[in-house]
Amino acid sequence: MKSSASGALKINLRESGGRKALSLSQESLVQTSPLQSGESLPLLVEPALKGVNLVTWARSSGEFIETKLLEHGGILFRNFDLHEVSEFEPLIQAISGEALEYRYRASPRSSVMGHIYTSTDYPAEHSIFPHNEHAYSQTFPLRIYFFCVTPALQGGETPIGSTRRISERLSQDIKDRFRRKKVLYVRNYNDGFGLSWQTVFQTSDRTAVEDYCHGVGMTCEWKDGNRLRTRQIGEAIMRHPRTGEAVWFNHATFFHVTTLEATVRDALLAQFDEYDLPTNTFYGDASPIEPDVLEQLREAYRQSMITFSWQRGDVLLLDNMLAVHGRTSFAGPRKILVGMSEPVHSKQVKAEEEA
Repeated sequence: MKSSASGALKINLRESGGRKALSLSQESLVQTSPLQSGESLPLLVEPALKGVNLVTWARSSGEFIETKLLEHGGILFRNFDLHEVSEFEPLIQAISGEALEYRYRASPRSSVMGHIYTSTDYPAEHSIFPHNEHAYSQTFPLRIYFFCVTPALQGGETPIGSTRRISERLSQDIKDRFRRKKVLYVRNYNDGFGLSWQTVFQTSDRTAVEDYCHGVGMTCEWKDGNRLRTRQIGEAIMRHPRTGEAVWFNHATFFHVTTLEATVRDALLAQFDEYDLPTNTFYGDASPIEPDVLEQLREAYRQSMITFSWQRGDVLLLDNMLAVHGRTSFAGPRKILVGMSEPVHSKQVKAEEEA
C-alpha cells in the first residue's frame, strides 16, 4: 500500500507551453511504498504526478523525510527528473544542510564538484563488504547520499542492510564482549598498499597529521621512509542521536584482514605481519578477535542485506547509523556519486555500559 506526505506546497507545472502555479498538498505530490515486498529498507518515494521537482519538494518536507528515514533506515527517491550532477549537492543541502568534505579517508575517491565524490574507486572486479561510512572515525556523517548517474551494464549494485537486523543476529555474548573491550584500529600508510597518509589526512604536513591525531585521541608513529602507523580505540556500540537506540556501529569486521577477498588477503599476509597491514582490527586491549567471532559477524552482515538494481537518476539516502552499504562487482561503465552530511562526534553517541 502506498502512503503520502502531508502539508502544502506551491509548484510550477508546465501546461500548454507556459507555466501555471498550483497550490497542492504535499500528499498529492509523492507516493511511498516498500521497494521490495516484506522489506522495510529502503522506502521507495516517487512523484505522484509529473513536474515535481525533488529539491523543491524536499525543502518543504523535512519532517516527513526525517520521520520516514528514522523508521526505515533509508529512502530511495526514484523517477524524479533529476539527472545532472549539479543538482545533487543542492538536494543534500535541502534535506541535511551542507555536504561534508571527505577527510580522514579509508577508500580512494575522486572529487567531482564541491563536496561530491565518486563512490569508492576500487577495480570493477572486486566487491566491497558492507559497512557504515566512517564508523572507524571519531567524527562521522549521520547521513550518506548516493546518486546514480550511470548504472553499470551488469552488476554494480549497492547492497544495503539494517544495523537493527545485524544486531538482532549477533549473540548477546559477542555484543557484551565488544561493548566491554571496544575495538582497536591499526592503520599503516605509505608501505606500497592502501592509501598514503597524505591522501588520508589531505595534507603533506606531518605536524598537521600529529595535531589531528592528538585531537581525536589517536596515537601516531612515524616509521622510516616517511611511513606512518596509527592506532585508535573506538566504541563498537553507539546510541543513535535521534532515536536513542543502541546501534552496532564500527569497522571491526570491515577493516579486519580476513574480511578481504582471498587473493588480496593472501597477498597482504605474505608480505606484512598483522600490525603492519594497511588496516587491521583487534579488541581494544590489543588481543586478537577470534576467527569464529569474525565469521559470525560477517554472516550477520550477509544475512541482513538486500540488493536492488540502480536506475539512472536514483538517489539513495541512508541514515549511516541505521544502515550499512557495500558494492557488488560490475561490468561496463558505472558512475555512482556520493555526498555526506550532518557530522556526529562519537562522544555524543557513546552507549552506556551495561551491567
